[in-house]
Amino acid sequence: MSRFIPPTQHNSTQTQLINPTWIPPHLQVSPTRDKHKHNQNHFPCLSHFLIQTVFFIPELPFYPTPVPFSHYYYLTHQSVSQITKPTKEEEDEEEEEEPKPNILVLSSIMASSLFTKTSLPSKSFNKSLNAHSISSFKLPVSLSFKPRTTLPKRFSLRAGLIEPDGGRLVDLRVAEPERDLKKREAALLPRVKLTTIDVQWVHVLSEGWASPLTGFMRESEFLQTLHFNSLRLDDGSFVNMSVPIVLAIDDSQKERIGESNRVALVDSDDNPLAILTDIEIYKHPKEERIARTWGTTAPGLPYVEETITNAGNWLIGGDLEVIEPIKYHDGLDRFRLSPAELREEFERRNADAVFAFQLRNPVHNGHALLMTDTRRRLLEMGFKNPILLLHPLGGYTKADDVPLSWRMKQHEKVLEDGVLDPETTVVSIFPSPMHYAGPTEVQWHAKSRINAGANFYIVGRDPAGMGHPVEKRDLYDADHGKKVLSMAPGLERLNILPFKVAAYDRTQRKMAFFDPSRAQDFLFISGTKMRTLAKNKENPPDGFMCPGGWKVLVEYYDSLTPSDNGRIAEAVPA
Repeated sequence: MSRFIPPTQHNSTQTQLINPTWIPPHLQVSPTRDKHKHNQNHFPCLSHFLIQTVFFIPELPFYPTPVPFSHYYYLTHQSVSQITKPTKEEEDEEEEEEPKPNILVLSSIMASSLFTKTSLPSKSFNKSLNAHSISSFKLPVSLSFKPRTTLPKRFSLRAGLIEPDGGRLVDLRVAEPERDLKKREAALLPRVKLTTIDVQWVHVLSEGWASPLTGFMRESEFLQTLHFNSLRLDDGSFVNMSVPIVLAIDDSQKERIGESNRVALVDSDDNPLAILTDIEIYKHPKEERIARTWGTTAPGLPYVEETITNAGNWLIGGDLEVIEPIKYHDGLDRFRLSPAELREEFERRNADAVFAFQLRNPVHNGHALLMTDTRRRLLEMGFKNPILLLHPLGGYTKADDVPLSWRMKQHEKVLEDGVLDPETTVVSIFPSPMHYAGPTEVQWHAKSRINAGANFYIVGRDPAGMGHPVEKRDLYDADHGKKVLSMAPGLERLNILPFKVAAYDRTQRKMAFFDPSRAQDFLFISGTKMRTLAKNKENPPDGFMCPGGWKVLVEYYDSLTPSDNGRIAEAVPA
């Protein structure tokens, strides 16, 4: 269950099945410890258990401080019958062996109207914990669980590809034999013309990156996303969803749709791309959407200015039928692997772990150091063939970011120069637009990689962040992204790997992990500094970036045409 425990097997001690009304000793409430004087008689019918498991891992290779996180399991009456009584040997072992300081398992009992819950220690298990009562509730996951009075020596982490959210990868693309029929149907329906960013979201939805979402959000899904950063499924379980995936329409479009239950979605040339069925039209609360997604309504937010400010006052949701796979015909479609195609590739390579790294900038040797070091650590944890998913963002980005075509050229050079191993690296394009919404958006970036099969996600400083559009400061706290990911609802199955800080080591003349004991030896080269060097055709220190990759970056800035006022204009197409 832990996010960083090696994939080893555990052979449990033999136990005896007993009557489900028996309460294990470590779950009983002692009157001498319970200030409310509850005892076993307060639980006449042990029909439900709540097992709360909390892990404290103080010495993880990726976390500088202890990181608590918890999983809650609601046990049905049927699963209670599987509770086992420890043998005499187990009870003796528990008395002799102190609980391990890095993994704590705290258990509680829930009866008809209340359950007891132990307070959480900071480092080690305290046998004199006081219990207190709180109101009961039910959690949506039902499964069997065998409590033990002793902790296993090691927990196992399942190797292989993680299941998609909702248990099934969504594919909204129409089968090829039905495409002509769907085109004829679309020709008879009211039309909604899509923007470039709308088309990117159709792409995202069609391939299952947002599984289990089956189309543009209806109002209930929109509100859950805004206020809970998650969606409740039909079975009562939750999946993470932190950014609204919605389609805006204006008053005239709403009027043209009228009472129709379906609409055709067309591109800028009026070519039908998809049919939206069982539609729902509802108000577009722009201010609320902006405030809750970005945490500010300050002017100048790139995605807001591009796609929300001047958008229609209505949102239309429904189920998508995408007539043909979305293609861009820009020479990069071969890199746009769907989640299903990525899973096939990982299986072909016999991956027993997949660790994803998203970026929207050129790869320098500090990035490469982090990725290769992550693979080394996964091998040390017991994985046999961890595969890196190098996954640059391919949708909308702000004007001063390096365009996708140039970034892909640079990434190819990184592989050609041997900075990353092509045998253990899959390079693919993630089709999502970029929000620059910090801790809110990074949850979307992580969640979507679950659907692609990744069970590890590397997160860096200020992920999905940007400078404040008005004030001279960062919009988000640099550490909040990785902290939020470690707690985000619906991401419990994903292993979060925070960055180590890398900088240029003058003594070794290469990128290395920062050592604060000799801080004077390190040089931090910011993105601004890197861009300035490239624009001026100056070389960075040896070892900062592979020569082939740096050459591509210089060529990109050299291709930009200065405008009359001296500012950089649009890039010449690559």
